[in-house]
Amino acid sequence: MNEIQDLQLRIDEAFSGIRFPSSPADLYDPISYTLGLGGKRLRPLLVLASCQMFGGEIDDAIHPAIGIELFHNFTLLHDDIMDAAPLRRGKETVYKKWNSNVAILAGDTMFALANKYMLRTRHQAVSPVVELFNQTAIEVCEGQQYDMDYEHRQDVTIADYMEMIRLKTAVLLAASLKTGAIIAGAGTADCNYIYDFGINIGLAFQLKDDLLDVYGVQEKFGKVSGGDIVAGKKTYLYLKALESAGPQSEDFRSLYASHAIGSNEKITKVKEIFDQLHIEQHTRKLIDEYYQKALHELSCISLSGEAMEALREYTAGLMEREN
Repeated sequence: MNEIQDLQLRIDEAFSGIRFPSSPADLYDPISYTLGLGGKRLRPLLVLASCQMFGGEIDDAIHPAIGIELFHNFTLLHDDIMDAAPLRRGKETVYKKWNSNVAILAGDTMFALANKYMLRTRHQAVSPVVELFNQTAIEVCEGQQYDMDYEHRQDVTIADYMEMIRLKTAVLLAASLKTGAIIAGAGTADCNYIYDFGINIGLAFQLKDDLLDVYGVQEKFGKVSGGDIVAGKKTYLYLKALESAGPQSEDFRSLYASHAIGSNEKITKVKEIFDQLHIEQHTRKLIDEYYQKALHELSCISLSGEAMEALREYTAGLMEREN
């Protein structure tokens, strides 16, 4: 894992070196604040890991890696406004600390800055990298719109949900990997394989997040679990339970949508139904199916297994995480 740790250090150093103008303060202070909240910085790491795996120069990839992380944080900043979320990574969200107008404008600026960073790579890679970035940005927005639409729809299917998380989560992970490959000069087939690897890893990653929101987190780490249940979010776990509940499906739908009972009672009752219907096992099985698809795509790449080991080991860790 030393390769991954070295790349993480390089990313941290790059972000610590970013300096924004001091004025107007209400534009740039929220951006600095947002980036200072930290996070896994998974996406820039995937850019660098992919570039390195295909024999590229990290110096050519570091600025697009920053650009993708700026874009990701822009989406979180705007998502927090849409979700009326008071906290992000344990700290006040920008719109709560300042206000919604400040948060919107700071997010817009982050998107513009992200585009500027995407241009700072070797000349031959600029056009395909920027084209991929902008198409991905459109798809992420499509995913967010579907997510908001599904809050008010009662006919959402598992297929609908999987397409939504493909757009909202998986395409940016896939684009991160493909960006690194393009910068390194990888062939078209290998770029497509690494992209498809990222899509499947992204789907498995989001399903694991859904699972951890309900199972095991509080007991292991002292975090409150069941937030998706309290909010009535239509996750895979809910949709699979609804599909499996048979004659009791309408009663379950009413319970899940209810705000008339206390949060702890609602979580307990829903988890009991999940347990009766073996939803945890169904979810873990689907996570593994997507992970195996991802490994298959990785195996198709025209590199030695040794060259891909660091990326394989890192993504295995993402699948095994319990927080």
